[in-house]
Amino acid sequence: MSEPYDLGPWRAPRLTGLPLRLAAWAAEGPLGGLIAAKFLRDVGVERLRAAPVSAPLPAVHPVFEGGAPAAPGLATGSDAPPAAGPFESAADFTRAYAEGTRTPADVADAALAWAEALDARSPAMRILIAQRPDDVRAQAAASTARWAGGRPLGPLDGVPVVVKDELDVEGYPTTVGTSFQGATPAAADAFTVARLRAAGAVILGKANMHEIGIGVSGINPHHGACRNPWAPGHMTGGSSSGSGAAVAAGLCPIALGADGGGSIRIPAALCGVFGLKATYGRISEHGAAPLCWSVAHVGPLAATARDLALAYEAIAGPDPHDANTVRAPALDAAGLSETHLPDLRGLRIGVFEPWFRDADADVVRACEAAVDALCARGAVRVTVSLPGLDLARAAHVVTIVGEMRASQLAHLRADPTRYGADARLSLALAGHLRATDYALAARHRVEVHARFVDALRGADVIATPSVACTAPPIPDAALANGLSDVALTDRIMRFAAVSNLTGLPALTCPVGEGVGGLPVGLQLIGRAWDEARLLALACCVEADAKRGVPAVFRRLLATR
Repeated sequence: MSEPYDLGPWRAPRLTGLPLRLAAWAAEGPLGGLIAAKFLRDVGVERLRAAPVSAPLPAVHPVFEGGAPAAPGLATGSDAPPAAGPFESAADFTRAYAEGTRTPADVADAALAWAEALDARSPAMRILIAQRPDDVRAQAAASTARWAGGRPLGPLDGVPVVVKDELDVEGYPTTVGTSFQGATPAAADAFTVARLRAAGAVILGKANMHEIGIGVSGINPHHGACRNPWAPGHMTGGSSSGSGAAVAAGLCPIALGADGGGSIRIPAALCGVFGLKATYGRISEHGAAPLCWSVAHVGPLAATARDLALAYEAIAGPDPHDANTVRAPALDAAGLSETHLPDLRGLRIGVFEPWFRDADADVVRACEAAVDALCARGAVRVTVSLPGLDLARAAHVVTIVGEMRASQLAHLRADPTRYGADARLSLALAGHLRATDYALAARHRVEVHARFVDALRGADVIATPSVACTAPPIPDAALANGLSDVALTDRIMRFAAVSNLTGLPALTCPVGEGVGGLPVGLQLIGRAWDEARLLALACCVEADAKRGVPAVFRRLLATR
């Protein structure tokens, strides 16, 4: 008998404009307790408080024991490598450099011009919020000299990359999407940025994001709404909104994002690109803003599956400045850059049927077709049970918004009105959580993690849609103050947040288009430290999926 599915929809009024500003003001005042009580009921916190829990210890992050599972036949297949569709891959750039048809300096000039053109559109795309053109050209000149001297640093030398404004980049402010933080430019790169720079990547600038990452629309009232290259009237998702849009628009093949509740995978899915949230502790958080430390992950978004693997190989690994990384097993990425696709015979794809189907019909169709294609390559679809998803969702809400409020306390005490109205409302409501809520959420995390580990004994990966819908329209009324839409937030985060709660790795792959030609993503959740398997599967998904061309798109190598 299958387990019951308890993940009901959230329901609350959608707020923009004056009603949103009034709600934020009220939530900060004497009526805040009444407003918060309703909100906490709506999102399941009252159920979390009442639910029995037996787990004694709040320690859920995966611990390396006995080695990571072996990835399935990464280089044993005989298929030709998949095409990147319209997108330029890192290999395309380095091939052009090696052949002398383009230089990194040429590409840097083309990228700077394209970034300027994106914001000259009406409406502006607002993908990047900070650039230093002279620094970009200096990086590109150094890379050009290395290629000319036959001394490139590797497969990322001269490849353009953008970085979410949650991560430090030397010489740039880290505003985390606000109008008032990051007044002093960062003195050093974040660990992951430094690793990319050491590999020769050219850092193009800082990408837009949802304010302090406390939303998933990508509508930022300070820096402008980040718009989806597939349909500029639609959302990118968030909070790594600019990172997803930059890759989709052809500005770069790789971007860095950060993910506390789907913030890499959501914009990657809605923008039709790849995104990876690795195992907690696999990739250093050093130099990332400490917004939600126990569920936070830095990771890559990319145009192709192999670009995702290249970026992952470049940034993953131990960092003495991040204690969570020192117990991770050795990186196992062997074969990810091979030209053959992996052998999937016997690989088990787990599906919790009611959860998988709890999405819009066009999304389910595209994801079903992608799973069928993997099965045609030899994988086997198996049924798994994942009870307690409602409590898992509530535990994640308590954890992430509680930590985010804690991270912002000094700024809130100084002047909460500096935040956009949607962030103000969320932070005010988070102030009504109890210490016992956070403790209960930590104990429930142990049980949720145990359920997923158990499910992954009967399956090698778990498949779901990445997002329950395609990219929603951007309401004009939300541009000035943001958007509070609890029901939409639930649809966007429905499949993503549990991997942050458990710390398990998860990846999104573009698998076609839904209604209106908007992208659909398939999510694959793996065992702890098993990123290699997820990346291998992503290569197969890419080989079988059809990818269109975004409406706002340019190939940098074709630019003269």
